[in-house]
Amino acid sequence: MAAAESASLEPLLGNGTLRAAAAEATGLGTLSLLGGLVTFDRRRWACKEAEIQWTAPSHVIVLTERGMTTTTQIYSESRRIYQGSDRPGALSFVPAGVERSGYFHEADLVYSALWLDPSLDLPGCSALLDRPIRVNGSDEVVRSLIGSLAAEVSAGHLPDSVYLEHLVSLVSLRLANGGPDESPGKRRRRLGPQLVKRLTEYIESRLDSDISLTDLARLACMPVDTFSRHFRAETGMAPYAYVLERRVRRAEALLQSSAMPISLMALELGFSSQSHFTSTFRRLTGTTPHLYRRHRVRDADILPHS
Repeated sequence: MAAAESASLEPLLGNGTLRAAAAEATGLGTLSLLGGLVTFDRRRWACKEAEIQWTAPSHVIVLTERGMTTTTQIYSESRRIYQGSDRPGALSFVPAGVERSGYFHEADLVYSALWLDPSLDLPGCSALLDRPIRVNGSDEVVRSLIGSLAAEVSAGHLPDSVYLEHLVSLVSLRLANGGPDESPGKRRRRLGPQLVKRLTEYIESRLDSDISLTDLARLACMPVDTFSRHFRAETGMAPYAYVLERRVRRAEALLQSSAMPISLMALELGFSSQSHFTSTFRRLTGTTPHLYRRHRVRDADILPHS
């Protein structure tokens, strides 16, 4: 896997303007595939606020892997097409040549972007030009496909052409045929905002403990399998993945603000061992706890121990 490196907040392809405050972007891996007709780009993207106006020559499908914004507004053809927030599992699509503008407030997220050249001669690709912009919707099939590609790239595996052509075809056909219409404004809530709030607060208060799926399902008064399905629909993540994401976020704060030994931090955050903590942290952030701390506090007076 390529090492994380500083990157631009601007989308990888296209032209336009972007203004941002308190901005930071980290490249987590970029690959040009199928003779340059497909590009995969994974980044961490953070800012206090940002405004963008952009047009690209390629279609782009964006999966928010983790993190969120407090506010996201997207406009196209002088009309607002989305107002809400980014969340883990959210899926967006912008066809080639379509201008969009947007405003983001308090963004800190990791995303994977799959760029497809309109000249791709694969099933479904030609129909993408006629599809509308889609912002922060939900499609478990496309999410799983792009997530699997992100996992391959993060593990340092170069996908072969057969695998990639199959994946791109499946994604394109799914988008061309519409897929499930589960954008946040139209989707029926199953858990409800108050129950989601109770569940997430419960998780936050017990990040140092062994949080069981059974306990969460009992809190929601649902069978385990029903709860897992509805929790994923609301948050974009399976319960276990959500807990890991929150533990890593807590770890990031501790690494910046304290000199707690990493071995102790692993136990304080509910990980079974330091190696489990390190591997999970690396998988979700692209770096190790030690390197993250050294980068973040190199100018501070904290002397970390691991």
